Amino acid sequence: MTKPLIGISTYWEEKASWGVWESPAALLPAGYPRLVQAAGGLASMLPPDDPAYAADVVARLDGVVVAGGPDVDPVHYGAVREDLTGPPAPERDAWELALIRAALDAGTPLLGICRGMQLLNVALGGTLVQHIDGHVAAPGVFTTHPVRPVPGTRYAEIAPEPSTDVPTYHHQSVARLAAPLHASAHAEDGTVEAVELPSPAWALGVQWHPEAGRDTRVMEALVRAASGSPARASRE
Repeated sequence: MTKPLIGISTYWEEKASWGVWESPAALLPAGYPRLVQAAGGLASMLPPDDPAYAADVVARLDGVVVAGGPDVDPVHYGAVREDLTGPPAPERDAWELALIRAALDAGTPLLGICRGMQLLNVALGGTLVQHIDGHVAAPGVFTTHPVRPVPGTRYAEIAPEPSTDVPTYHHQSVARLAAPLHASAHAEDGTVEAVELPSPAWALGVQWHPEAGRDTRVMEALVRAASGSPARASRE
């Protein structure tokens, strides 16, 4: 049996440099594909595209990861932009929201990381806190803090210990949790740190950055789910 193919959303960067080159590029921190590979999957990068093609893309994948990145535009959850909210990324918002909806419609396993978790909540009707303190140490520097799983959830099955230290870097968080989602982990200050859809769906969001740490269990859980995804079964 071939390894499951996991698509990871990326973003356009208008000015990237490598070697002697400086050019626009589709970027993704290496931690994401390396984490997929370490968890037993094949990694495929998904740069922003026409949202109308999201279902076609998802149909070719066994699992989807929506990666971290810039703040979600508050227009998507009916809020007014606050002073500390970052600049909008309309192309990426539209593409990743379409990927999320396509994955949910197809029953394709889905993992949202940081911004990806926030987008999952927004896609299903939730809202965000536009700024919180205490979850960023310094610009460009990951810190760690403990998260506690909610008993009986999928995340508690993945990480059953009372708490786990996770790499964190975010200044926004879940405000109103979307009705279909369950909170499955919290930080010590009460911030929702993981969300999930109940079975039989497989959709999980984590507010932290597993690609910046050594714990592969969340990605391994996605890869296991992707190994039995409906799209994969229909192709084999």
